[in-house]
Amino acid sequence: MNRMTPPQPVAVGFERETQTIAISDITPLRMVTDALKKTQKYGQIRSSVQQTGLVEPPAVARDRREPGKYLLVDGHLRIAALQEMGITEVDCLIATDDEAYTYNKRVNRLAIVQEHQMILNAIERGVPETVIAKVLNVNVSNIRSKRRLLVGICPEAVELLKDKHVPMNTFKELRKMKPLRQIEAAQLMVAMNKYSVTYAKSLVGATPPSQLVDSANPKKVGSLSDEQIALMEQESEKLDREFRLLEETYGNDHLDLVIATGYIKRLIDNVHVVRYLAQQFPELLMEFQRITAGHEAPH
Repeated sequence: MNRMTPPQPVAVGFERETQTIAISDITPLRMVTDALKKTQKYGQIRSSVQQTGLVEPPAVARDRREPGKYLLVDGHLRIAALQEMGITEVDCLIATDDEAYTYNKRVNRLAIVQEHQMILNAIERGVPETVIAKVLNVNVSNIRSKRRLLVGICPEAVELLKDKHVPMNTFKELRKMKPLRQIEAAQLMVAMNKYSVTYAKSLVGATPPSQLVDSANPKKVGSLSDEQIALMEQESEKLDREFRLLEETYGNDHLDLVIATGYIKRLIDNVHVVRYLAQQFPELLMEFQRITAGHEAPH
């Protein structure tokens, strides 16, 4: 009779209790530039902190070289907002294993589908649209538009685009297509990594009338004639066939890129390497972070 292996304890990534730490004792691992402070994301975070306080505490790790000091793991924008507001200390999560935790982790801009779901959840909990708009530092009409974002968009296309940074008006163009064509268009966007309104309009222009919601009205794409639109449809079909063929040889080329990126990611996952680069070569560290940014799971 085989004995059952007793369950192994699960390693805890953070200490159970948050700890109040002086911001002056926390060393950031990347700079929050003046240009970054002018972005909408930073404005949203600062407004949220002002209106509701910190929803998610920053995460830090103990600096083994300097007792009583901490390295900022996650929350650079939140810390910068607190400093601007004159706040000198903050409750933090303490990482228990600084080697295992990724030090280049950072707050990603929320994908619009995720933001849409967040808004719906807040409204379901009874939060007024005016309060949501104030927290996100936008006007109420913007909140209402995001609330209706996915009306007319099929679930399969939503699933493909749920973690992508897609402009709101791109969904307006997708809404002109029937579900199967929406899925094809979303697949092309993901494959080409292009989500702009201009690209979405070109996909609508290359869509046969039978695959449009309003097939009775002729398509109008800028100043293009019917002949030019028909040619665009033909070129789109040809491009789609060529793309399918390219997919077959894509694997080997992508493998080399994945290996190289993986090696760089292993470097900047090492606390000692990151600390050295942050102190001696911050520009190089920033470039390494950009290279690996597209290969990280959203958080």
